[in-house]
Amino acid sequence: MKLYKTINGILLEHESDFYVIDGHWDALVNRDGLEGYLRGLLGKVKKVSTEDETIWLSAGSILPPIGGQEVWAAGVTYLKSRDARMEESETAASLYDMVYDAERPELFFKSVASRVSGHLKEVYIRKDSTWDVPEPELTLFVNSNGNIQGYTIGNDMSSRSIEGENALYLPQAKIYEKSAALGPCLYVSETPIPIESAIKMTISRDGKEAFKDETTVSRIKRSFTELTGYLFAEIDFPQGCFLMTGTCLVPPPTFTLQEGDVVEISIDNIGTMINTITINPKHKINDEAI
Repeated sequence: MKLYKTINGILLEHESDFYVIDGHWDALVNRDGLEGYLRGLLGKVKKVSTEDETIWLSAGSILPPIGGQEVWAAGVTYLKSRDARMEESETAASLYDMVYDAERPELFFKSVASRVSGHLKEVYIRKDSTWDVPEPELTLFVNSNGNIQGYTIGNDMSSRSIEGENALYLPQAKIYEKSAALGPCLYVSETPIPIESAIKMTISRDGKEAFKDETTVSRIKRSFTELTGYLFAEIDFPQGCFLMTGTCLVPPPTFTLQEGDVVEISIDNIGTMINTITINPKHKINDEAI
């Protein structure tokens, strides 16, 4: 099943049919047994006509599948991520190598809901960064009891030049306006997402393919329950939270994002999220004023 948060309300997709779900997003998703609860609603909720599906899911109507939750992220959970971060770092390459093999995972705060972009929306690159990349990540929705209830696609935008200068600059490299994207839906299943699910990313520039690669969820080093266990060990999340599980695909060191680039991330069972790259408009206004 797939849950869409839209400007018109909440939409449930099941076996190619769509249903309107009344209520508040946080109250709906923050429960144990979410899949069973949604299945129990199927005979009680209104089915959307084929004509109305277009209106509900038209361009610009789909919101990121987040309410009052925070977004957190795990780092160096894939070998490719470890190698990339060692390569970018001028001062702390061995730090990432140690984290990859350590008992405790790297976890960091990524975003509040107001800074999160959704499907077909813009994500930003920092004006003060010279090397920027998207980071496609399978993202967990974890309820307030610490139990995984759904999955979505995440884009953990990263300023590699800033983090590479000094590992202590990680918050500046990772946390800024529209530095995170989630979407297009929350995938809810009775069983965990298959570990052989493919994760794919394509970056287009001026209508041409600039980068393309893919991998599978199975390449991750740590289990999802391990990551969520550490996250919930000393923090309470009353509405649940989202956890990006780590970067699995990394463009080469010669590549950096530019305004107008289009990032397309696909994960089996969930779907595809598309974002366009730009910079914060306030910088353009300031530049014109100067």
